[in-house]
Amino acid sequence: MNFKKTILCIGAGYVGGPTMAMIAYKCPQYKVTVVDINPERIARWNSDDLPIYEPGLDEIVKTVRGRNLFFNTDIEKGIKESEIIFVSVNTPTKTYGTGAGMAADLQYWEKTARQIRESAESHKIVVEKSTLPVKTALAMERILTSMNNGIRFDVLSNPEFLAEGSAVKDLEDPDRILIGSRETPEGLKARDELVKIYANWVSEERIITSNIWSSELSKLVSNAFLAQRISSINSISALCEKTDADITEVSRAVGMDSRVGNKFLNAGIGFGGSCFKKDILNLVYICRFQGLDEMADYWEGVVKINDYQKERFILNMLSAMFNTLAGKRICLFGFAFKANTGDTRESPAILIAGRLVEEKADLIITDPQALKNAMTALSDINGQINYVEDPYDAAAGCDAIAVMTEWDMYAGLDFEKIYKSMTKPAFIFDGRNILDHEKLFEIGFNVYPIGKPALTHF
Repeated sequence: MNFKKTILCIGAGYVGGPTMAMIAYKCPQYKVTVVDINPERIARWNSDDLPIYEPGLDEIVKTVRGRNLFFNTDIEKGIKESEIIFVSVNTPTKTYGTGAGMAADLQYWEKTARQIRESAESHKIVVEKSTLPVKTALAMERILTSMNNGIRFDVLSNPEFLAEGSAVKDLEDPDRILIGSRETPEGLKARDELVKIYANWVSEERIITSNIWSSELSKLVSNAFLAQRISSINSISALCEKTDADITEVSRAVGMDSRVGNKFLNAGIGFGGSCFKKDILNLVYICRFQGLDEMADYWEGVVKINDYQKERFILNMLSAMFNTLAGKRICLFGFAFKANTGDTRESPAILIAGRLVEEKADLIITDPQALKNAMTALSDINGQINYVEDPYDAAAGCDAIAVMTEWDMYAGLDFEKIYKSMTKPAFIFDGRNILDHEKLFEIGFNVYPIGKPALTHF
């Protein structure tokens, strides 16, 4: 089959795989290839057991795979054959050297840029899909053009704004598509080529164009603003518990102000995922590098509140359960950092599980999608940890349940059955405020929500 465009994505992770699947689904006239250095990951993309869980993703991949969507490990061939290359490699927080713990680790990104330069035989449009610090595109341009071999590379910034758990919906009906480019004739022409791809299913008014530096910074700032809202409401939840106010009522009143809005105002045990903390710390590092220490302190405070909320949750459990957790069986309902995903990266449950083990508690972890990732995340922790798929079996014989993830299924469980199977007194710590607390109290549980008065029988 003759395709109108040949598109390559380097990186088959949470961003690259779903994004390319959607482009292939919406643009059957384009050939889309996803490559990765990890053969096991590629094998899973070619199987019935995809490496990531997202509602609706299986159906889309099965529809287009082998038709105009392909997964393989031949990066060099993919670079040579493609016209447009999306770079969607991992950019974790540095764990070494200058900027450790804050700056983005760009080693994988730089290796990819050099690989593109060495394998390319014709003009390429290179699209930054990974989350990168502002001005990274300039470094990529310098690497790509350093050989002076007559091949032109136009670098664009096209940050992703996907929310895990709703990635397919976000791709099919996005709030906006942001494309940044150099404001040169070549840069604008390259930008138009990328606009044409998204225009196959996204309306013109939702495709935003900007200079490349604004696009790179917008991704960091968007995640920082969302995380800031979560930390803000969580900070108020602590005050609610001290004053017998109800965080749900406060959140509702605040959210009905049209200037504020009601999204990201649900109190809980804190944010997780691969982006929020990493991007905020990257922003903090950039601010400090530019001498903007007051601004850096402000954004660093968002992360500190998030850490404080997780530690506060543990201390509340300890206080409620007679100041000792040693030998007590604690069941964690959920381990993914949010519902509708199996992703456990930076999940609050990781820190909470570790602290519970430090307190000598026996852990039972249940989650409909994240048990394998939970085992990996806790592999370095020495303690009594069991992984049980069925939540009823997991809770049986436990002293307490702690809700870590807002899976819909947990709100619909038969808690009378669960209560009968547990050790008494039985406790529930609702870290996501998704359960019917009054009903649980009537059943016999001692109930500890976030940002609300506890309901106890003693």
